[in-house]
Amino acid sequence: MPSFFTFQQGNDPHGATNDSSPLLGRFRAVPDVQRYSRRSRGNSLLPSLGGGLGFGTAYHSVFGHGGDDDSDEADSDDEGEGVVRRLARTSKDLWLEPKQAAVGRVVDKWWTRWAVLVVMPAALAVAWCALPFPQYELPDDDDLDGLRYDPNASGHKIPGHGPAQVEINFWFFLFVYYGFYNITALIWITKVFNIYSLNWWPQSLGFPLTVSVIAAISIVAPIPVYYSPTATFLLDHNTTWICWTFFTMALPLTIAFAILLTHERHLGLRQSLSETQRIFTSSWWTGDTDTIVARDRPRRPVVQQSVFDPDSPLEVTLVSDSVYRTHQRNLTLRKRWIPASFVRFLWFCTALFIGMMAYVLGEAYAEVYLRTLPHNTIHTIIYVYSWVITVHLLDGLVGWILGGGEGERVGSYPLGWIFKLYFSLTYQTYVRALYARLRSPEQFIYLQILSSSFLIILAPLTISKPFHYVLNLLSINNQPLPAYQKFCARNIFIRGIAENVSMLAFLGSILVLHYGSNKDVYPYFSFEAVHTLPSPEQGSLPIGGGERYDLKLTLWASTITWACEIIAGWVVRRILWYGWNVDVTGEAKADMGMLPELLPTGVVVMVHVLQNMLFSIVRLKFH
Repeated sequence: MPSFFTFQQGNDPHGATNDSSPLLGRFRAVPDVQRYSRRSRGNSLLPSLGGGLGFGTAYHSVFGHGGDDDSDEADSDDEGEGVVRRLARTSKDLWLEPKQAAVGRVVDKWWTRWAVLVVMPAALAVAWCALPFPQYELPDDDDLDGLRYDPNASGHKIPGHGPAQVEINFWFFLFVYYGFYNITALIWITKVFNIYSLNWWPQSLGFPLTVSVIAAISIVAPIPVYYSPTATFLLDHNTTWICWTFFTMALPLTIAFAILLTHERHLGLRQSLSETQRIFTSSWWTGDTDTIVARDRPRRPVVQQSVFDPDSPLEVTLVSDSVYRTHQRNLTLRKRWIPASFVRFLWFCTALFIGMMAYVLGEAYAEVYLRTLPHNTIHTIIYVYSWVITVHLLDGLVGWILGGGEGERVGSYPLGWIFKLYFSLTYQTYVRALYARLRSPEQFIYLQILSSSFLIILAPLTISKPFHYVLNLLSINNQPLPAYQKFCARNIFIRGIAENVSMLAFLGSILVLHYGSNKDVYPYFSFEAVHTLPSPEQGSLPIGGGERYDLKLTLWASTITWACEIIAGWVVRRILWYGWNVDVTGEAKADMGMLPELLPTGVVVMVHVLQNMLFSIVRLKFH
């Protein structure tokens, strides 16, 4: 047989695709082991001693190093550019249109990784709460009604609950304080949709106009309530504003759902096939304008025996109308089927709805905690770990919905990464908030012993092969062991980031609010020294006699707690490396390098969650 084409075997410089490579959302990540073997790992915050699972820090091709041609070209371009233009291009490559090379260079060094993942979100949240409110003294009638709290009357500290200490300017709160809070929430929703690869805004309007209209609605809607004498009291409750933000965040979800329904994306067949498309389908030969499965295609009518009678007169048999009606009915039923892409979107909406409900529940939880102060040690532990159980249940449900590989409900690894960070930080921020009301070092010690012990014991246990076998046996997890261990490493890294950014934001906020002008607006972080506390016989003090909580105790105990958390995280990473050859930091660097959208989305999520914690403890009473 003659040869029409000549084929020459080529060489793939990156090697063949390995089936064991992890699926990161809709992309298959291929390790570059040869390049990685020549790279040094001395730049890591917690340097490891090897290559992990083989699909972690092996993605070194996305990190900018001097030996790469792309990096050399970028460096030569930077020399010819001005500082402003270079900064603008870097900001675009990191935050607006993230690129693998730019994100990889940032997360490869431990100090730049800490700067963007820990320092930046905490600094933005602290700067937001430090914006000075225009404040006014409470009117005299409030004092007559006994609504203003006088610490000298009872000898207690100013509580973080109950009546407000000052009145604040409504317009400053609405346009500046609440405006920034809402804009951050809308950016978070948009970034999540970006990872899902779906635009939630109408194409005819565009993103800037649509998001501006939603932001304007969220700002203008509370104004009539402020001027209504019968409804203005609703604005003094934090839960009202939280619920309104929940509605604002749900608008993009509703708009995207309406757009899909308008374009009939929920239908199995949305339009007829073109003549060119029908050539490659059975509809060309059957005369159908739409394609349906073979079992739904109408069969030939029953042929009469007279057709084969040679003596019978010639006659033409037409297809009865019932056959055409059957065909149209089958086609209609076919169009009622919901395609898999629309089902995936419904799962995505469910996960996003649960995530938004989490911070509403957190606000209600914080309200209950504040209204029942003070707490002894047992009550504090019950509060902390009941919230731990609630957050972990929601986290597990959302993780099950999002999945981690193709063929699952959503099947998006990057979305799972972001929502894991969201729930981890949501749990950590409310735990940090209660530190301001711990009255003795013993309470700090007990909480830290429980937290660090669980991490050091459970992390190696959950990543072990027997534990993975039990999960597979119970049909809880069907991932192969390497992919499962990658998820465990990801969770440990995210927990460390959540602990660090939440503690840094907590320490910064109590300093700024205690010494700043917003002390009376945030009475929860007020550490005023007053006369005496109730005696232990009254049963309101914690264990061990208890010291009164003040700024010095809170700062020192929180700093020591932070140091213990860092040490516990270091111990866990060393255990995982020596025991299972798992590189936690390397896996996280690989994720953010291969999926650069994780960096800006993660930062926005952290800022939003930190704002939720601070918003839940502000006392509102408008002038």
